[in-house]
Parts: sequence; C-alpha cells; structure tokens
Amino acid sequence: MKVLATNKKAFHDYEIIEKYEAGIVLKGTEVKSAKNGRINLRDSFIRIKDGEAFLLNCHISPYEQGNIMNHDPTRTRKLLLHKREIERLAGKVQEKGLTLVPLKVYLKNNLVKIEIALAKGKKLYDKRETIKKKDLEREISRTLKNKYKIK
Repeated sequence: MKVLATNKKAFHDYEIIEKYEAGIVLKGTEVKSAKNGRINLRDSFIRIKDGEAFLLNCHISPYEQGNIMNHDPTRTRKLLLHKREIERLAGKVQEKGLTLVPLKVYLKNNLVKIEIALAKGKKLYDKRETIKKKDLEREISRTLKNKYKIK
C-alpha cells in the first residue's frame, strides 16, 4: 500500500470516530497525476447527495504530459461505497452533527483508494490539549532516548 496524500489537518481539527475505505472515480490524467503524488486533501470534504457520496474541493494537479484532455483540478468526484454504508453515514451525519472528512489517498492493488472518516469537530481547548499531550510525549521520548544512549 503506497500512500499518495494525507490530510494532517483532519487529525488536528477533528476527533476521528470511524474509518471507511472507498474507491474514487477518476479520469485518466487524474490517475496519472495522483500516482505522482500531486494531490491535496487539505480543504476537501465529503457530501452525501441523492444516495451517493461525493468528494468536494480536492485538488488534483493537471498532468504535465496531458494535452487538452486534462481535467479541472477541483472538480467534484464520486466516491464508491456500498449503499448500506452510504445510508448509515448519511443518517449519522444528519442525526448527531458529525461530518465526513478524507484522511488519506493511497494505492491498493494498483487502484486509487481513499480513506474517509466519520468525525466530530474539536473545540479550541481540545486542540490545545492535544498539542500539550504531543509535546509532553515528545519530551519524554527525547529524555528517555538521551538517558539510555549508548556511549
């Protein structure tokens, strides 16, 4: 499994509840560009409309060797999920104030897949607490590393 892009901001801004794997409908030049790692998930999000899931605002750069057949970089792309999964996700999003965010895009058996998550937005104090926890863990690991360093 080769990871093509990750959405680091999603882990900072949201509390991840459940993860799902979905296929993504891409055009030919989009696949080539994505395989080169020219994909950005930072401001993208997922909407469910008429029983289908769509990825919006995901930027896939135009393929450099492409010609007039190149695609629009931020076009809406359809996600491939089972009908039961889509219905379940739609119910949770409407009911509890949760949202769907993309976490990473990767290659699996030469197919471009996307990992999406059912997430709940963090408050400002939750973000600060997460940052404090990470800093503390980093400091502890650094101290332990230096303490048991072989000389």
